[in-house]
Amino acid sequence: MAPMPDRFAPMLATVGELPDTAQDAQWGYETKWDGARAVAFLSEGRVRLLSRNDLDVSVSYPELRALGEQAGSGLILDGEIVAFGANGLSSFGRLQKRMHVSRAADADRLSRSDPVVYLVFDVLYRDGASTTALPYIRRRELLEALDLNGPSWQTPRYFVGGGAELLQASRQLGLEGIVAKRLNSAYRPGRRSPDWRKIKNLRTQEVVVGGWKPGNGRRAGTVGAVLLGIPDEAGLRYVGKVGTGFTDAALDALLARFRPLARATSAFGGSSAGADPSYAVPRAESADVRWIEPTLVGEVVFGEWTGDGRLRHSVWRGLRPDKTPEEVRPES
Repeated sequence: MAPMPDRFAPMLATVGELPDTAQDAQWGYETKWDGARAVAFLSEGRVRLLSRNDLDVSVSYPELRALGEQAGSGLILDGEIVAFGANGLSSFGRLQKRMHVSRAADADRLSRSDPVVYLVFDVLYRDGASTTALPYIRRRELLEALDLNGPSWQTPRYFVGGGAELLQASRQLGLEGIVAKRLNSAYRPGRRSPDWRKIKNLRTQEVVVGGWKPGNGRRAGTVGAVLLGIPDEAGLRYVGKVGTGFTDAALDALLARFRPLARATSAFGGSSAGADPSYAVPRAESADVRWIEPTLVGEVVFGEWTGDGRLRHSVWRGLRPDKTPEEVRPES
């Protein structure tokens, strides 16, 4: 028997297109959920949840404690924590209320008003052995044999072949998209592999926050816009700003997060000697900017990329405490 590891970096998908018709039957298809990735470690009737960036988020989701009682011990599961809205669709905005909670009393209260569901899609360790070398289709068989369906956890269906039909159905239902997984593929911890492809209906982009502008009028005294970047080997590249999509509560929370991170100079790549000036915030947009340390990751919905590498028609979705700046890369 192999001892159960206490850490497990999840496998990641690449952004891609549907497999072609000739290859369709060699792929499994799952719904792409609009939530927060979590690896669940089940031991002695208890559940420990680790986020994608290895943070223990167990206290934030008390409704998932009972999963350990149903599933038993010696299991590692991979899945997505999702909050559903009144329309039955996953709601990232509703999940945001849960993602930053660290006090048990607050988490218990929110678990009643804004409950989450853990949607399990993989099993990584079972019966004293790692399952990561097994093909995806076999891991799905092992997962479904566990019959993990309870008040706050489910094992959603997957489909062999029929990717185009599932993608069309996801569009009609207003879902974010689907994930295609090669049936014979092993699980590669911590790797972003083309064996998993995410095909999106909604254009989203993770971004690093590098500064903010004070608001005017109704937003006087709070955040008016947030300056966004994407890092690469040359530094943090400025990709535009976002000023819509914020609730009043989100603005207050952002301001509280930004103030301790204040710095005197821009973190965008063009601000240092020898850096590419195209990475910097244009002078016309830099007036009155409050620069901050580039440690916070957020997510936006956007319309398109402009010719000069800016996000067009971006709308703020929320902070992503489950992601690190080093993980952010262009999604499309």
